[in-house]
Amino acid sequence: MPVKKEKEPLIMHPRPSSIVAALYTLRDLDTDVVILHGPPGCSFKHARLLEEDGMRVVTTSLDETGFVFGGKDALVEVLEKVIERFKPKRIGIVGTCASMIIGEELHEAVMEVQPDVPVIEVEVHAGYRNNTQGVIIALESALASGIISETEFERQKALLKEATMVEKRHGAASKEYLEPNRGDLKYKVAGRLLELIKQGKKGINILNAKKETAFMFADINLAVAEVAEKLGCGSNIVNMVNLDVNVGLPKNRRNAREIKDDLSQKGFEIHHIIGGLDEYPVAGNTASQIIGEKYGDYDFAVIAGVPHALPMDNIKNMELFSITNGPRQVVPLKEMGHTHVVVEIDLHPKTLGVSHIVESEFGATLREMAKDA
Repeated sequence: MPVKKEKEPLIMHPRPSSIVAALYTLRDLDTDVVILHGPPGCSFKHARLLEEDGMRVVTTSLDETGFVFGGKDALVEVLEKVIERFKPKRIGIVGTCASMIIGEELHEAVMEVQPDVPVIEVEVHAGYRNNTQGVIIALESALASGIISETEFERQKALLKEATMVEKRHGAASKEYLEPNRGDLKYKVAGRLLELIKQGKKGINILNAKKETAFMFADINLAVAEVAEKLGCGSNIVNMVNLDVNVGLPKNRRNAREIKDDLSQKGFEIHHIIGGLDEYPVAGNTASQIIGEKYGDYDFAVIAGVPHALPMDNIKNMELFSITNGPRQVVPLKEMGHTHVVVEIDLHPKTLGVSHIVESEFGATLREMAKDA
């Protein structure tokens, strides 16, 4: 008798879109221009933000007429204009709910125009339960276009599978509804952290951040190290970062190198590399293993980025200071056992289009309070 497949729980709060995930993946592949084949307002906020990061995003502006009669001619016209105006070296075309529902074939327009540069065609909509599906579809097209290798594609797929599981275990997909929460007051958390550092307690300082968000999350780890050094307790802090420059899509490697250079110039010593900027779903496991082997008796841990990707096994007896940029991540972290949870609410817009570490609110608070310590 066939086993009945268990139905996935209905998640009622808004979650990231597969269309947007595809856009960010094209950005990571150093795509010059992306055409969104759909209505002018589709993914507007992220399209605008991505232009701050150096990738142009244009739209075919489908309206009611296009919904009825099709949008191939509009896509051909915009593709030709993009080639003429921007002279791109790499183009992306991303579907939307509207164009996919009416059965648009992106490849037909590409074949009619026949560009002399690679075009990554992403037939995607926002109806997938997991936004990582948009990444996979974009990467499949990049593989077909010869832009990434089979090895890198399989590596990315494995990471995306684990990223989905991280969210289902303790993230935005872990409950039917998660109430947004701004977390603990930064000055109170900073005060407690300073207290532990002044007492000579031993701490683990972990950066496990997702892609470009590391530009601000790294400032928190930097602030912890700076304050500990100022108080004469620098040797009590162990620094772990997911800044491996040898893995990942082009932009992630470049960003890891930029952040590492900034940290080095500021005297930040990296004791352990736990992965790359796209390896945040599994880098927590590496950090956990190192902690279990070497630092199980430490008193506290500061975890910036994706704290819920770090297993609790080897840190459950420590006082945990976790910094996220997701208001819906506060409750799951508290339930896991994270003592203090801080939210950097405006982090993502501030980390697009940058090439140096950006000061965080928590890092600034910690440094300011340390002046009177």
